[in-house]
Amino acid sequence: MDSERADQSRPWLAVGLELNEVLQQVDGTAFTSFADAARTHSGRWFFTGQGRSGLSAQMGAMRLMHLGREVHVLGDATSPSVRAGDALLVVSGSGTTPVSIGFASIAREQGALVFLVTASPESPLAALSDHVLVAPVTHSNQLMGTLFEQSALALLDAVASSIAEQEPQSRDGMAHRHTNMQ
Repeated sequence: MDSERADQSRPWLAVGLELNEVLQQVDGTAFTSFADAARTHSGRWFFTGQGRSGLSAQMGAMRLMHLGREVHVLGDATSPSVRAGDALLVVSGSGTTPVSIGFASIAREQGALVFLVTASPESPLAALSDHVLVAPVTHSNQLMGTLFEQSALALLDAVASSIAEQEPQSRDGMAHRHTNMQ
């Protein structure tokens, strides 16, 4: 692996090399299908993930909101119920997180679409999902699931960029929709 050859005195290079290697392996056809399905979904969006994967999901949710979509993060006190016509986007490296499986099951029962970003395409969550985008992380020199979380965020940002590229008008209000409470 190139990251193993990175200068140990500059660990940020190893991180970048690992992330680059994963992103180079993403299936382009699967990415395009996932991004197109996200772009054409006209209903509400709900995002979830547990632990640091949840933080990646929240950042993806924020970017989709910036593009003008109605977006909620599960667990927020103001998040409404998920219903038919909605989409739930789950970020889970293992695809086996019980809470996320429960959320996806409920969303399916309600008639919502389920989108998944995962490293495990054969997982129970993948089986529950309508659209799966795989971040092919197999091993890493980084701590625990860090490489997957970085990959998930990069992929969600790339999905948002793809939407913005195909809907140039969505960029127009981004600055206005960005928080002014910072």
